[in-house]
Amino acid sequence: MVTAFNYLFNRSIYRITEFFRHWYIKSFFIYSHFVVSQLEKLDRFLAFKITLRYLFKPLYQDYSFLGYILGFIFRVARLIFGGIVYAVIFAIAVAVYIIWLAIPVYIVYQIISNFEFRILNQF
Repeated sequence: MVTAFNYLFNRSIYRITEFFRHWYIKSFFIYSHFVVSQLEKLDRFLAFKITLRYLFKPLYQDYSFLGYILGFIFRVARLIFGGIVYAVIFAIAVAVYIIWLAIPVYIVYQIISNFEFRILNQF
């Protein structure tokens, strides 16, 4: 009888720890890989790295003074816009992941609060 209880207790602890390892650790790596790949796809459209690399080069190889000034202004504006887009998408991704992390905590809280409510209503 004791060995069956020990076995069931150990298996339940193992399954609970595996659930939390899967939910928190493995999901972090899967989700972070997804977010990084989406940001890389977005970089193909916004070209943030390329714009930063050619920040001090003139637009369309117009090597006049005006070409340098306009190239710098347009590229800075593009970098600011791209930075804002990246920051918003990153903030949304972090918020979604925080909600994902809070789901088990919320479920356990609801179970405990409903259990306490039923116990208090019995008396």
